[in-house]
Amino acid sequence: MRLPVPVEIGPLSPAAQDAVRALADDAARHDGVAPLSEQPLLHLGADDAATTHVVARTSAGATAGYLQVDRSGDVASAELVVHPEHRRGGIGSLLLRTAQRDARLPERSGAPDQRGKPLRLWAHGDLEAARGFAAARGLTAARELLFLARPLDADLPAPALPADHVLRPFRPGADDDAWVALNAAAFAGHPEQGRLTVADLHDRAAEPWFDPAGFLLLEDPDGALVGSVWTKVEPGQEAGRVDGEIYAVGTAPAAQGRGLGTALTAAGLAHLAAVGCARGVLYVDGDNTAARRTYDRLGFARAGTDVQYAPA
Repeated sequence: MRLPVPVEIGPLSPAAQDAVRALADDAARHDGVAPLSEQPLLHLGADDAATTHVVARTSAGATAGYLQVDRSGDVASAELVVHPEHRRGGIGSLLLRTAQRDARLPERSGAPDQRGKPLRLWAHGDLEAARGFAAARGLTAARELLFLARPLDADLPAPALPADHVLRPFRPGADDDAWVALNAAAFAGHPEQGRLTVADLHDRAAEPWFDPAGFLLLEDPDGALVGSVWTKVEPGQEAGRVDGEIYAVGTAPAAQGRGLGTALTAAGLAHLAAVGCARGVLYVDGDNTAARRTYDRLGFARAGTDVQYAPA
């Protein structure tokens, strides 16, 4: 097929956002894995200097491909998807070249001495087609994000939390700043989680899956926030086959090494089982050895892999 005309770069209208979501849904049904992660979907409406949206259309005006580049971190992180009916026609290569050019641009703050950022491209599910696409363009795996799962059955571990600590639900509004500060400290240096802002928290709190009862905060005897576990259950799943996610679990640096992360994860699993989930799932970086040991002890096993590619 001929390359789509036009390629549009800029903010997305509400109709264009809906078209991208429909494109992602079609690709997910075809591939068996969602092509875009949560963050780019939440940012479809973003119109700022750190975010680039690119839509490729067919000559008839249908949305055939989408690219989003996030330049807010130390690297430019890109995610792209091409509709199954329009693959192997050059759209993916076109979107990748656009991402590479965008990443090389100086920061849009106007500082003349700033350089572009290295580009990292996410591929979800570690599909053979994605591996071939990356290899043909000189990209190699730079990071693995593991998808782990375990059944929520009678063998669930009991949460072994300190008796003098209090585990309570998150209070929207009252706990926002304190939790964001805890999260930033717990995930200092993490390329995504550690950069969450109060605005990012509010974006997630506005999603249909958000439930404060499944967002648990741990306080020490002085009332200081020392840990949290945030769970996520997507609505609309088939009864009896519902996945519940340990969305984020972290402890304050001063409280680490005391087993609180394991206990909080167990508390999150207990909550997911109580609301009817059949399987607990989570994501963890492949090189996070300490966290992987914890999840191994809790009965998790690998169920999938996302890969971030970079130039060799």
